[in-house]
Amino acid sequence: MGKGSKKNKGSRAGDQLDSSDTDSISSSSTVMSDFAPVSATEQVTSNDFVLDKLIDALYEKRGSTRENALVGLVDAFESFVLLPFIENKCATLSQLFINSIKKGSAKETILASRAIGLLSLTIGGGSSSHEIMEESLPELCRILAGSDQSKMPAVLDCLALVTFVGANDLDETKVALKAIWEVIHPKSGSNVGTVKKYRPPVVAAAITAWSFLLTTISTWRRNPENWKEHIMHLSTLLEADDRAVRMAAGEAIALFFELKLLDVRLAEESTAEKDPKYQLFIYMQGMKAKVTAQIDTLAGEAGGKGADKKNLNDQRELFQKIWDYIKDGWSPEETVKISSKLGILRVSSWMELIQLNFLRRFLGRGFLKHAQGNSLLHEIFNFGVDKTENLSNIAKKIYRSEEEKERALRLNKDRKIAQAKKQSILIEQV
Repeated sequence: MGKGSKKNKGSRAGDQLDSSDTDSISSSSTVMSDFAPVSATEQVTSNDFVLDKLIDALYEKRGSTRENALVGLVDAFESFVLLPFIENKCATLSQLFINSIKKGSAKETILASRAIGLLSLTIGGGSSSHEIMEESLPELCRILAGSDQSKMPAVLDCLALVTFVGANDLDETKVALKAIWEVIHPKSGSNVGTVKKYRPPVVAAAITAWSFLLTTISTWRRNPENWKEHIMHLSTLLEADDRAVRMAAGEAIALFFELKLLDVRLAEESTAEKDPKYQLFIYMQGMKAKVTAQIDTLAGEAGGKGADKKNLNDQRELFQKIWDYIKDGWSPEETVKISSKLGILRVSSWMELIQLNFLRRFLGRGFLKHAQGNSLLHEIFNFGVDKTENLSNIAKKIYRSEEEKERALRLNKDRKIAQAKKQSILIEQV
């Protein structure tokens, strides 16, 4: 819900561009050097000409020229909150990015998918983001149904993000959830006779994207019957050979427990063994016990000789947190310093942590820029640019709170002493 920074795919793509493209457009580093320095939360409005050049290059027939333009645009979207620039260009940009997905190489598709996600994240909720979702979803799902798995992690991220931002209701979200689940569990798809085998990085990306979207489901649609297949398959993925897959499945299961998707409420009369609801209750109780035991094992996995030690400590830490939540109700907590003024963002649930980790990984080095100036992130995490608490203010609040507590204790002690003295005087008078 990844921790830590990662190099963005656009920067790597820019290093591979053909030298003949320099006549059409500069490399991403040269293009971005044309931008005047601005503060982290300032909107970019004085560099429209550079951005317009990048957009014009997306109309070019040469694929490498479009790739180079996408590298520059992705870099700009990460580096700045471009809301003023894109407000009147959103439909055009969306269509150009979708065209790149339709006719571009794998590299262009990956860049365009990232660009669409950043566009949706920048424009925020509303009719524009809903239109982006509606127009991009068919192409994104087409790629997931295809055979080129190199594109799929970027496409999965994009599909999850445009749906997260643009969907108006659960029915629209379910379309994306279903498409992603068919990557996680191909046997549940329409082509059961030709089951695909997805590589572990694709499966891990799919589980992460699916969990991110699952955080948006409303309480009144949490019917345990709908989640039997999902919890069963996630349980099998806890035993996958790939550690990233196991960890992604663990986070999804933690979210299941937090959203109470496995809880079945029984009426007093629903105790007969043949009662479907009673059978569902028994099944879910069994699955809870099974995954809890699996989580306990993964939290204490040994790193002995011959064991794969890559990310072993991360796995132990994650599954220990999940175990603590399931057994003792301890919610995960994390804080992120947001600004130079030491503003911090706090999360204290699996839902919030999954959202934070997904957005932080997707935005990469641009996360802090967007956390400072993107109103959508303020809405998601319930904080604002001017309302973010800073550490000095928190320290002052804690100090004042402790000071007030001590003062209250002193007053209470003084009050008791005064009452005791009063009672003593009354006794003496008697």
